[in-house]
Amino acid sequence: MPGKPRRETMIIIGAGLGGLSTGCYARMNGYRTRIFEMHEIPGGCCTAWERGDFTFDCCVSWLLGNGPGNEMHRVWLELGALQGKQMRHFDVFNIVRGRDGRAVYFYSDPDRLQAHLTDLSPADAKLIRDFCDGLRKFRTCLAAYPFLKPVGLMSRTERWRMLASFVPHFNVIRKSIGVLMTDYSAAFKDPLLREAFNFILYEKHAAFPVLPFYFQLAAHANLSAGVPEGGSLGLATSIERRYLRLGGEIAYNAKVTEILVEDDRAVGVRLSDGREFRADIVVSACDGHTTAMKFLGGRYLNEEYRRLYTEVIDRPGMIFPGYVALFLGLRRPFPDGDPCTTHLLTDAEADRLTGIRHPSVNVQFRSLHYPELSPERTTVVYATYFSDVGPWRALNDAPEQRTRSRGGKELHTLPVRRGRAYYEAKHQVRDALLDFLDQRFPGLKDSVAVRDVSTPLTQTRYTANHDGTVLGWQPFVESGETLEKLVKKHGPTLPGLSNFYFSGVWATTGGLIRAAAAGRHVMQFVCRDDGRAFTAHTDDTGPPPTHVVIPVGPHGKDASPDERTTGTPPVSLHVR
Repeated sequence: MPGKPRRETMIIIGAGLGGLSTGCYARMNGYRTRIFEMHEIPGGCCTAWERGDFTFDCCVSWLLGNGPGNEMHRVWLELGALQGKQMRHFDVFNIVRGRDGRAVYFYSDPDRLQAHLTDLSPADAKLIRDFCDGLRKFRTCLAAYPFLKPVGLMSRTERWRMLASFVPHFNVIRKSIGVLMTDYSAAFKDPLLREAFNFILYEKHAAFPVLPFYFQLAAHANLSAGVPEGGSLGLATSIERRYLRLGGEIAYNAKVTEILVEDDRAVGVRLSDGREFRADIVVSACDGHTTAMKFLGGRYLNEEYRRLYTEVIDRPGMIFPGYVALFLGLRRPFPDGDPCTTHLLTDAEADRLTGIRHPSVNVQFRSLHYPELSPERTTVVYATYFSDVGPWRALNDAPEQRTRSRGGKELHTLPVRRGRAYYEAKHQVRDALLDFLDQRFPGLKDSVAVRDVSTPLTQTRYTANHDGTVLGWQPFVESGETLEKLVKKHGPTLPGLSNFYFSGVWATTGGLIRAAAAGRHVMQFVCRDDGRAFTAHTDDTGPPPTHVVIPVGPHGKDASPDERTTGTPPVSLHVR
């Protein structure tokens, strides 16, 4: 009896990092690929846009794996994401400023962090030492974290080897994953520390245990969580170029409306203009809810998947929320502005911000991250807060997304007229944040050259992401844990539907590195199913990235350029 036909062609839905990564690894393994993307540019949520002379970058505030010493870094080098670029590292991960004006500098270096926190609150010295000791231990743990191969494809020997690599770190992992940060921080005597620890990662993540805080800080301390030259869209276009050099194809302004299925096999896609395209494999690297409930009409969902996409997804805290973001292009520099500060708000200040989830706003002087994205001696400010979509949806009078034709070409991400109430709410948010910033940085309001405000519905317009989420499933809660079990059991597929796979953030939990690694993982499942040996290789068309460490702390702003560390530093390097 003849064997099943050899699969050679693949359609990928979405040119975000998950789709681009899937395309790169598919080409490395000999599959002929085409990506369909409804936007005009790559990147999905990892993007930027221009307003006058300013580029507003709305994604990468830190990039896990942008420095060596871990498997995350290898993924980025295989995707050609970092080659030839400067990686910028700051010695402070985030500053949390209280309502009384006091500030907590969250140095990622545990020695500096312990000294600073103890100066702020000597009464909390024991708990501070406990936290910083855990961070010291966690720094050595990062190299053991697996990103190159999914656990579901590991042999028994590989799993034992992975578990053995974690044995030296067992206690710090056990302790940090077993207690919520909200509970851990409640033990501080100082009221500012009690609140500030919840905002280390910019916003409050109420369901996060201590472990992800350690993970991010440890990666930052190891110089593997800085920002890449060129910013978010630069990162996406670098991976797009890698994909095209490998021989892949991309169709932009191409919106998929249906996955074609015959005899329980995915066989292609239908676009909004009615055209159909066929392939041996279909990979969805776009919004998971849209894929499951619209492209596939709710078919092929077993009991667990159906519950995820029809019940769990709409419960509070099961997916990451969206953001409201204010961008400002300022005509002059503001030397007192820090790269990243979370300001804790009064109730009166928070009440002016539609949809706000926690009384805080994160303010980044973004031109410190990416000076090349705005003219010399100007400033870009990026102010954001976690926002529920419901209040914005209630103000919206129009479809959340609309396809229109221009010059005979369909465009799917054009602005939508949402109605007077919606725009009034956006203007109120803009004015409230401008007032707040002008109080802290006198003259800021008068120096505004350009501005822009986005909401969770803006995110939906550009990406079709469910409820404007930027990261999909939340880890450490029912949704993320259920997904991980399903992927481990079935792979990134839907039971009963062959030739179909998920990729990107809806096939995993976490941020950009998880989306990028998902492309590598899904292709390992594809190769397994096709009896091929998976292969991947680093992009050698550009030199390795270089690194610079920029002081930020109370004495760091006046540091001259020759005090900065350049080159490729060892992970033990700290600027003092």
